[in-house]
Amino acid sequence: MSQEPGQSTHESDTESALVPKLRFPEFGSSNDWQLTKLGDFLTESRLAGSKGDVAKKITVKLWGKGVFEKSESTPGSINTQYFQRKAGQFIYSKLDFLNQAFGVIPSHLDNFESTVDLPCFDVSDGLNTSFLLEYVSRKEFYEKVGEAADGSRKAKRIHAETFLSLFVALPSSAEQKKIAECLSSLDELIAAQARQVDALNTHKGWLMQQLFPREGETQSLRRFPDFKNAAEWKVKKLEDLAKRGSGHTPSKNNPEYYNGGIKWISLADSKRLDAGLISKTETEISAQGIKNSSAVLHAAGTVLISRDAGVGKSAVMAEPMAVSQHFIVWTCHAHLLSNWFLYYLLQQMKPLFERSATGSTRPTRRR
Repeated sequence: MSQEPGQSTHESDTESALVPKLRFPEFGSSNDWQLTKLGDFLTESRLAGSKGDVAKKITVKLWGKGVFEKSESTPGSINTQYFQRKAGQFIYSKLDFLNQAFGVIPSHLDNFESTVDLPCFDVSDGLNTSFLLEYVSRKEFYEKVGEAADGSRKAKRIHAETFLSLFVALPSSAEQKKIAECLSSLDELIAAQARQVDALNTHKGWLMQQLFPREGETQSLRRFPDFKNAAEWKVKKLEDLAKRGSGHTPSKNNPEYYNGGIKWISLADSKRLDAGLISKTETEISAQGIKNSSAVLHAAGTVLISRDAGVGKSAVMAEPMAVSQHFIVWTCHAHLLSNWFLYYLLQQMKPLFERSATGSTRPTRRR
């Protein structure tokens, strides 16, 4: 289809989405989705509210996490105007549009307030609010729109008038409702699974407190029946039970030292720790990088612990890997110490590591 005169870039870009690849059977023979400007269904709400020193504030969390009451340690400015927000209104953050900061005002936050940096919109008939939220929360939507945002790369803003000028492809109200209900049911299932995971993590934490001795003690609160009459735990040096090692950072001035297929754990992988096995890394190095540095390829099953930022975070290598100098690794002597027992012991001792760490932003635990 050729672009018609007066048709916007956003409009022509959306044409490929006018017939979705998957439709519910009852809509299989329905008309194509229609390109529509958001401003035809949304009206920005500017109902004046309180000043910043007394306003009941809300915030929109990143990555589709929803709308929440905002807590502040100090009162806001008396010179900042806030606006009342109503349950069911669509809201987004101008500054964090690229970070999926979209939401719908929940009923318990009715009459809470935000500034114009979090614009709110009344939604008219013909556009399902839940459908709109799912539509704009897609990465291909908010990232593409962000390309034309105002401001620098670190401070891009999508102003309300820009948002209202955007074109979206819409099916009938009935199909919007069906899609929104389907995705909402999946969200509920995901939330239920998340609650189960939280409950299991809580139970696991309780079990670890019961199965490992408290600090300074040599007897756990609970033991499995077949070990109930066994002797107390023995205190031994870890270095007598496992071989200690570390790592290094190959020179970044030599590109041939990198992207060589050897997974290399660095501070950038902190988010992957404390989850048992670690199998992916942000960076890979090469055999040449290891050969020309103090980096070492450690065997699968090696236990590592961070001694810098995120001190005490640990993991077990799922395959042979190298580490940066920010980690200590332990290769357990198989007949003396289980690597998984060591991992869980390190997890239990994490608060101790955090207390004993020294330094400021990047504390280092010295051994």
